[in-house]
Amino acid sequence: MEFDANLITLGGLTALAIGLIIYSVLPRKQDDRDVVRRRLAGQRGADEAAEIRDRARASASAQLVKRAAPMLNKIVMPTSDEEQTNLRVRLANAGFRQPQAQTLFLASKSVCAVVGVVAGLAAGLSAQWSAAMIAGAAAFGAGAGMMLPGIWLSLAVGNRMTKLRNGLPDTLDLLVVSVEAGLALDAALKRVGEEMASVHSDLSDELRIATMETQMGLPRNEALSNMARRTGLDEVRSLVSVITQAEKFGTSVARALRNQATALRTKRRQRAEEKAQKTAVKLMIPLVMFIFPAMFVVLGGPAAINIMKALKENPQLMGG
Repeated sequence: MEFDANLITLGGLTALAIGLIIYSVLPRKQDDRDVVRRRLAGQRGADEAAEIRDRARASASAQLVKRAAPMLNKIVMPTSDEEQTNLRVRLANAGFRQPQAQTLFLASKSVCAVVGVVAGLAAGLSAQWSAAMIAGAAAFGAGAGMMLPGIWLSLAVGNRMTKLRNGLPDTLDLLVVSVEAGLALDAALKRVGEEMASVHSDLSDELRIATMETQMGLPRNEALSNMARRTGLDEVRSLVSVITQAEKFGTSVARALRNQATALRTKRRQRAEEKAQKTAVKLMIPLVMFIFPAMFVVLGGPAAINIMKALKENPQLMGG
């Protein structure tokens, strides 16, 4: 009972500390709404006070991240610039493009590791294991906690890539229609990004970002290359190459986009056929593990029971 009370207290204090850290870092939507409401009412003095509080809160959050950065550097921060760049690209592939996404992701690994250690200690103490087993459980919990955010990130990246890949042929069709209707490529990208917001929101966001980068003075090829890097799809990279080559050699962009859309639709159909062909192989595992044993019991059970009864009634059959 004393162990259980101590574990409950330790878990409560850990959860409270984590909650306070997250609450201090995240912005408050209620304060933002109050600022907008006061601005609409013309209360400039209150706005200045609110802005001072916001700056103070942002400064406190920055100080918290700055103090936590050395710990992250020693524990989970990538050691080289290449690894940090790869992490940023992976987060962008999952749709997290905020500047603080990398810090929050690494902090989540540390938090999950601490939670895993606490869970391992709690399990070991409640089961009254030996000290070596408790240490092993804590180490296993720490390792599992460190791996969970990475697994979640991989799943998020795969899910987003699937959504982008499925929406790319339809987006290219609209882009072909817009270009053939007389719109320039930049205007067509902007229009298609707006129209696809309700159907394929992720791809629409990428097109809008590329359009905004172009409007800010970035060359179109570079903006599209950045979009390909954020999505991480080979199909988008090939699309960027096709558009670049069509503009470079002076060929029809609409025809190139149409051919690319046809190729992507063919690939999507081939992927669907491939998944359909793999279904029979994937069904073998549940068939062997769950269905075949039940069939054997149903078919061979009565025969086995009759054999057992016959052996009991005639023991000499075993010797014969």
